[in-house]
Amino acid sequence: MTDTNAFPSAATADISPKSKINIPLGMFVYTLLYGGMTVLAGVLAFKQVQLWPTGLSVESGIFPFLLLVVISSTLAQLYGRSAATRIVWWGFLPLCLSALLMQLVLFLPASAEMLAERPDGLAAFEKVHRSAWRVWLAGPAAYITSLLLNIWIFDRLRGSGEATTLGLMIRGAIASALSQALDSVIFITLAFGGEFDITELLIGQVLAKVALSIALVPFLITFGVRAAKWLDEPRKTQGDAAPA
Repeated sequence: MTDTNAFPSAATADISPKSKINIPLGMFVYTLLYGGMTVLAGVLAFKQVQLWPTGLSVESGIFPFLLLVVISSTLAQLYGRSAATRIVWWGFLPLCLSALLMQLVLFLPASAEMLAERPDGLAAFEKVHRSAWRVWLAGPAAYITSLLLNIWIFDRLRGSGEATTLGLMIRGAIASALSQALDSVIFITLAFGGEFDITELLIGQVLAKVALSIALVPFLITFGVRAAKWLDEPRKTQGDAAPA
């Protein structure tokens, strides 16, 4: 397991052109993806999609959020629970910044061209994003609770034996199913409770997340771990090549 305490601080790191930052490439790439998914989950959550062929529905933020589960579990597996937990907490940063920028954009006046030529587009944009404040507030509450729970369960199920692919998949499925069921209850209740009957949406959300946690998440975590290990493999770069 990588010793995350060995990573250099910004104050001491050598940032000259020829220097190498002492952070695994897999962690770096997954952290970038993690920040992007936190923002996307909040944006997509406004739309509910039907689970064909049933009458149940889910909010679309489920798709990037499941990727957050996969990434956090992968980070916990390879770099430790402490490193994964820190990245979950730092995930608040892009989430909060995107919410603040959205408020700034809504506050600024639209251009004369848009007011004259595209008033319907402007009205649709403002209707969606001005009414999504509950989604933006519900997201962080569900986000931090469920992802910290996911990491805790995933790590606690590790045991002391050598990790196997099957064990990794089972741990991923159990941790994801339990944490995502809780996430659904928190998010749907806070975001949409009182606006309409949330029964079908809540049932659909829980069933969908549990089903995807069992059928899809284990394979994604297995792939994610292998991809991170591949990224972390030492490679020769052009600058490392010996002179002719």
